Amino acid sequence: MKHLKLFLAAVCLALCFTAGAQSQDAMRLNEYLVVNTDDFQDDFGQQNAWIELFNSSYGTVDIAGCFLSDDPANLKKYAIPGGDIQTKIKPRQHVLFWADNQPYRGTFHVSFDLSDADEIIFTKGDGKTIIDRIKVRHDLPENVSFGRAMDGIGSVDGAGEGWAVMERTSPSTNNTLVDKAAKPDRMKALDPYGWILALTAMSVVFLALILLYFIFKAIGNANIRAGKKRAAAVAGTDVKESQYGEIPGEVYAAIATAMHLYLQDDEGHDEESFVVTLHHTDRTYSPWSSKIYTLRETPVVNKRR
Repeated sequence: MKHLKLFLAAVCLALCFTAGAQSQDAMRLNEYLVVNTDDFQDDFGQQNAWIELFNSSYGTVDIAGCFLSDDPANLKKYAIPGGDIQTKIKPRQHVLFWADNQPYRGTFHVSFDLSDADEIIFTKGDGKTIIDRIKVRHDLPENVSFGRAMDGIGSVDGAGEGWAVMERTSPSTNNTLVDKAAKPDRMKALDPYGWILALTAMSVVFLALILLYFIFKAIGNANIRAGKKRAAAVAGTDVKESQYGEIPGEVYAAIATAMHLYLQDDEGHDEESFVVTLHHTDRTYSPWSSKIYTLRETPVVNKRR
């Protein structure tokens, strides 16, 4: 059993490492600029060549430990350091590296420039497996970049389809902007007079009210039934609801019998309210006017020795 647990733990660790290694395959060299005289500036206010990577997957990729190089004979020319939270690239996001040959300036300043580079190579953490590479074009004008027409789409060597000279540089953002009208403008074109919006709003409100009505009604009925059950449990009787509610049938039978007897001639009692009965008494005074009821007994003091 112990060996089985160790084996399963080893398999889980292997799967984790494999998943992490495979996620790095989603990174792509997306765009680069060789001659930067009037373009994007780094965090030191300088204008240098830059390389853009793009995470083409829908999961976060940690590129710490990977390598960037401009020399096929030395794939480990610049090692992306670990311990920097910014090396974890979120889904469909970009990261920019400055090719200024000044790695001491931070994680995103590589140890080579692009002035004499033949290609840019991005390598896995093993230092051998090339994820993506692209030839460097030196025939481009100043401040003109080269990259993928659509982010992450195209060949992995830069020589096939999907690559183009950019009409404008787009460091750390999409290479192709999708122009979309603002939501208010689209809504105005679809519903110029506001009828659709008004009907939609009223429908939502009334449907919500109807739904709340049924919910509260169901809750109320449930509470009534629960109250009846509790009352029956306290009284020690069974709850038998019918079309007459909680009143037993015997009560209705007694009421019907009394009404039947009342309507019969020989059972009428209409004259009883006019009969006065007097009983003779031997007292010569009225007990209601007796003074003995208004007198109080004299208090007696008990003296204790």
